[in-house]
Amino acid sequence: MTPDPFHINDPVKRALVGGQMLFVAFGALVLMPLLTGLDPNVAFFTAGLGTLVFQLVTKRQVPVFLASSFAFISPVILGTQQFGLPATLGGLAACGLVYVALSAFIRVRGVGFIERVLPPVVVGPIIIVIGLSLAHVGVNMAMGKAGDGSAQLVPADKALMVSMLSLTTTLVVATFARGIFKLIPILAGIVVGYALSLALGLVSFDKVAAAPWLALPQFTMPEFRWEAILWMLPVAIAPAIEHVGDVLAIGTVTGKDYVKKPGLHRTMLGDGLATTLAACFGGPPNTTYSEVTGAVTLTKSFDPRIMTWAAVFAVVLAFVGKLGAALQSIPSVVMGGIMVLLFGSIAAVGINTLIRARVDLGQPRNLVITSVVLVFGVGGMVVGLGSFTLQGISLCALVAILLNLVLPKEQAAS
Repeated sequence: MTPDPFHINDPVKRALVGGQMLFVAFGALVLMPLLTGLDPNVAFFTAGLGTLVFQLVTKRQVPVFLASSFAFISPVILGTQQFGLPATLGGLAACGLVYVALSAFIRVRGVGFIERVLPPVVVGPIIIVIGLSLAHVGVNMAMGKAGDGSAQLVPADKALMVSMLSLTTTLVVATFARGIFKLIPILAGIVVGYALSLALGLVSFDKVAAAPWLALPQFTMPEFRWEAILWMLPVAIAPAIEHVGDVLAIGTVTGKDYVKKPGLHRTMLGDGLATTLAACFGGPPNTTYSEVTGAVTLTKSFDPRIMTWAAVFAVVLAFVGKLGAALQSIPSVVMGGIMVLLFGSIAAVGINTLIRARVDLGQPRNLVITSVVLVFGVGGMVVGLGSFTLQGISLCALVAILLNLVLPKEQAAS
């Protein structure tokens, strides 16, 4: 009898495969909190809890794992600098409610309205700005400096050795690895960079030794300030579009149409509730992980109950105090090398969005939208009225949407 990939009857096998799924997500899962200053243990807790909430909303029909969204790295760093962490978390909680609102619209109006309001010519440049807005931070960290370049934290020669080895390892694994190893390039880069950092004496284990084995994660309550919420809300646009693509991707892998059953409105609702819940505990916003989708593709394990085990393991690991301390001991130069690839990859996704949609930049309206958004975002344009200012991703999203609505569309040639 041919095994049914949608139903693994052996609970031990389900648990083992679930642990493997968490292992695949591990590197990317911890990268977000390590780059933004959030607690890695809280990220584990909210990833597991968010996945369980998603399963509840979607009636455990979709084999996906939810964890930290890379699209929010730049906004979280900038938001924390401008408003503080609690207010930034309040903005992230509001972003989750944007997904909830989109879920309601999708249920009433169908999927097509997203494409009408947020076409590729709007979304593509915004994603590019998300990737490039903190490129200088990644480069500074790779060179051993503070993120803003104000201080040299690690000697430049050692910093470049570690960061470039981390980057090279990530590139090699992503390009040449096969099987399960192809799905963990970030984790591979962190491990190799960390090993070299140990050899060069750049790692301190004082906090690891002092940390207890079992401890509550350092939960942080959000603070709701309207200026931080309005600043963060437009950031939700890109991950919302990404969510649609992820749902279509996992449906292609399993051969099921999840847009119809359980319905895109349910998957969007589950993602939104998971993101808001994560922010309420001090964790990063959630998204469906493409790495785990890749692992599902490779293993042909389509049983959603596998992700239940992955979520449970994530929640349990959140209470291992020494794990969080060990993750926080990773030198910033290791992260810097990986950030070079990460931020560039996000920008490349935006470019690919324009290419796949065949956006014609020869058309004046498309050229205007793309050009203005890129220069505003990368150049650091700030628009303000009194104490309220718009900048970065928020300003770019607002400008892109307004230009798309106002500028006349090109008339098709007769």
